Amino acid sequence: MAKRVAYLGPAGTFSEAAAIAYDPSAVRVPVETFHAVAKAVEAGEADEGVVAIENSLEGSVTDTLDLLLHETDLSIRSEIVVPVAHCLIVKPGTAIADIEVVFSHTQSLGQCRTYLHRNFPRADLVAALSNIYAVEEMLASERLAAAIAPKRAIDLYDVVLLAEGIQDRSENVTRFVVLAQEDHPPTGNDKTSVAVTFAAEDKSGQVYHALGEFAKRGINLSKIESRPSKESLGRYIFLVDLDGHRTERSVKEALDAVAPSTSAFRIFGSYPKFTSAGGKAT
Repeated sequence: MAKRVAYLGPAGTFSEAAAIAYDPSAVRVPVETFHAVAKAVEAGEADEGVVAIENSLEGSVTDTLDLLLHETDLSIRSEIVVPVAHCLIVKPGTAIADIEVVFSHTQSLGQCRTYLHRNFPRADLVAALSNIYAVEEMLASERLAAAIAPKRAIDLYDVVLLAEGIQDRSENVTRFVVLAQEDHPPTGNDKTSVAVTFAAEDKSGQVYHALGEFAKRGINLSKIESRPSKESLGRYIFLVDLDGHRTERSVKEALDAVAPSTSAFRIFGSYPKFTSAGGKAT
């Protein structure tokens, strides 16, 4: 039986492109939100789910971070990096000078901020659940409208491509993670993602000492960021990506050393690093 992979739909989104890159043979299951991706996996309606977690222009996708932190116990099993090129899509006969409103996903609106400011300073910018839903909303709009969407939209709808590559920088990529019931076995080229929360009272050097457990074992930290805990102002959850698999001796020792000094500690999972030359590591 083919693997079922949930993704932010409908067909034509960058999330679908990530799902195809991850497993071209899988049955793709489109859903309306990142939250629904996780729920589909939890309910057994999909074996795995693909969600965007980070963009090279806009940074972290906060909806996904909050999903991982507060709404699901699923693990990260893999990662995929997808090039993102945004296009300006309109109904046939619409001129760029006539556009009054632009529909797109919030991430895409941010990634095309300079282009939109320069070309549509007075247009309304309207967020959609996905870039392809933005095309559908554009087509249904009674106003002269455009949508920011992948080029594939012109193959799926009766629309016209007005401009291509409108993102603020050409080297725009989005990192996606695959959610599953379990993370990935060791491959020899892995990373591990964890979340760390410290006690409410601040203690001098607590973050420094925790991170030092990785440094003294020669473990590289490839990413560190914080998110509000949602418990009180000034309390944060630290999100860390580190090189190595959680079962490796040095990584396990470091994680075991850090955990007792925290008020909450969670390993999201260990999984193969994405490698651009050969796709995801396996």
